[in-house]
Amino acid sequence: MLALAAAANGQAPPANMADRNSYLPQAYSTNPLVAEGDRWYARRQEGRSGAVASAGPINQAIASYDKATQDPGFIEARWKLVRALYFKGAYTGLDEDSRKAVFQKAKRVAEDAIAIMNQTLEEKGVKGLLDLTPELLAGKLKDRSDAAPVYFWSAVAWGEWALSTGKLEAARTGAAEKIRDYSLTVIGVDPEFEEGGGYRILGRLNDQAPWIPFITGWVSRDDAVKYLRFAMQVNGRNLVNRQFLAEALHGGNDKEQAEAIALEEGILKDAPSPQHLVEELKIQEDARRNLEAWKKAA
Repeated sequence: MLALAAAANGQAPPANMADRNSYLPQAYSTNPLVAEGDRWYARRQEGRSGAVASAGPINQAIASYDKATQDPGFIEARWKLVRALYFKGAYTGLDEDSRKAVFQKAKRVAEDAIAIMNQTLEEKGVKGLLDLTPELLAGKLKDRSDAAPVYFWSAVAWGEWALSTGKLEAARTGAAEKIRDYSLTVIGVDPEFEEGGGYRILGRLNDQAPWIPFITGWVSRDDAVKYLRFAMQVNGRNLVNRQFLAEALHGGNDKEQAEAIALEEGILKDAPSPQHLVEELKIQEDARRNLEAWKKAA
């Protein structure tokens, strides 16, 4: 449904939320197993070959987070496990079947985290969760520091699972609605999380999801551009925000296509962030590929 290049390195966030690395999570966990996973996750760039990461560090992170999820109510371990599984599936050069298995597990773990979140809300007296709109649900989660990462990484997991399964098949299972609602929840809780991550996912979803009557009839290119521009307003230096907006714009008129080319050229001129080296090198590869294809088609 949507490809999401988003990552964090386990350091404390800067005070300036407009900073390029503002989406970094809080400092290492107080849980020993999760803290170990965080340290390995921070080393995920080690041993890379270009934009392909070595599986060693991320597998170590996954193993630590996996152990921590043996605690049945531990949300932090679960969303961090989903984040690590995303990185493994997206950046370590897995074959198609292996990628699908990784994202299937990420989706399952994500739903476990959502279920725990729902249970804690019910214990606080919030009833009728299934009937709440994402906006109303977000209002109930404002005091939860783990809400934005849980819903964000759950949306990522569903999106990558949808891509590995096939857009049409995934859409018929309700994946698009799930991604949409989780993204809207992130926006409601914290629109700046992951540098406009909720807007980024929602925009990408509207750009990439197939339009199917009575299933995804709400998908709109106009909404794709709108939400991706919102993400750019949160952080216009984020390479993923720029990349996704460029790809959405290139299907438009001459002015939009020119803007798309300028965005991609700007991505290639920027130096990738050392904290997100693999991820941003991959974005630059995609930008280079897009420019070559667009120029050939012109």
